[in-house]
Amino acid sequence: MQRWRGLESVPGGWGRSVVTIGVFDGVHRGHQAIIGHAVKRARDMGLQSVVMTFDPHPSEVVRPGSHPAVLTESVRKAELIEQLGVDALCVVPFTPEFSRLSPDAFVHDALVEALHAADVVVGDNFRFGHRAAGDVTLLESLGRTFGFTVEEAPLVSADGVVFSSTYIRSCVDAGDVRAAAAALGRSHRLAGVVIRGDQRGRELGFPTANLMTHRYAAVPADGVYAAWLTRGGENAGRWPASVSIGTNPTFDGRERRVEAYALDFSGDLYGERVSLDFVAHLREQRKYDAIEPLIAQIQADVEETRVLLR
Repeated sequence: MQRWRGLESVPGGWGRSVVTIGVFDGVHRGHQAIIGHAVKRARDMGLQSVVMTFDPHPSEVVRPGSHPAVLTESVRKAELIEQLGVDALCVVPFTPEFSRLSPDAFVHDALVEALHAADVVVGDNFRFGHRAAGDVTLLESLGRTFGFTVEEAPLVSADGVVFSSTYIRSCVDAGDVRAAAAALGRSHRLAGVVIRGDQRGRELGFPTANLMTHRYAAVPADGVYAAWLTRGGENAGRWPASVSIGTNPTFDGRERRVEAYALDFSGDLYGERVSLDFVAHLREQRKYDAIEPLIAQIQADVEETRVLLR
């Protein structure tokens, strides 16, 4: 998959293509359907498929301070999009100037002049241009003017729930990682660099990896979870992990932390980037009056994690 940063990076000889447009945070089952439709359409037409997305999230530019929790960081999002068979990914810097493009100018500059769109695939709730003034009807009208067709990919739902990034964020925020996984089509992933903590887990007999995550990362609700911890690099591997998210109420902590105890792992992860794929919520955070019942509960959490991920 070719990767371009900005419309000006599109190769000069780039031919006509099938384009789909969106933030695609999460690359969830709904996004997969839209992108998959564009890929199939491109193959049927003998053209290249292009995913056009934006960085930073448009809401942060249009309404500063409103950046939503991020389900997939940019590198992970590109990997997931590539797995869907896309030929090219164009990440457009979403600047204040870009946000002020009228719907007509957006179509002309991005779809016609830069990407040479022959067909554009979007969801039926697609909006574009300054103040989101453009909709699918306007896009179809502009397509007739500029010589491209427009196809709507239906929204994906199950049991009356439409899969959307907003819905998945609400699931993660509530700690319902199973529902999030059902909508994503895979476990929700949280990545970060392992930093030094208070060493309290080591003192209790359960040394944990303390993750420093992205400032906008979608961190599940406080609680204890079963997850898979994945390590990259030369020592790549995957281990079941019992993950605690919260402020360590037994020790009157104030800083919210993500701490993972990797079962059957021995070694040092400090400074490494690891990821956690959440499988199940085990329990809420609790405050214990003594160390002994806390250790007993952690041991029970570890055993439950082992059973769930066996």
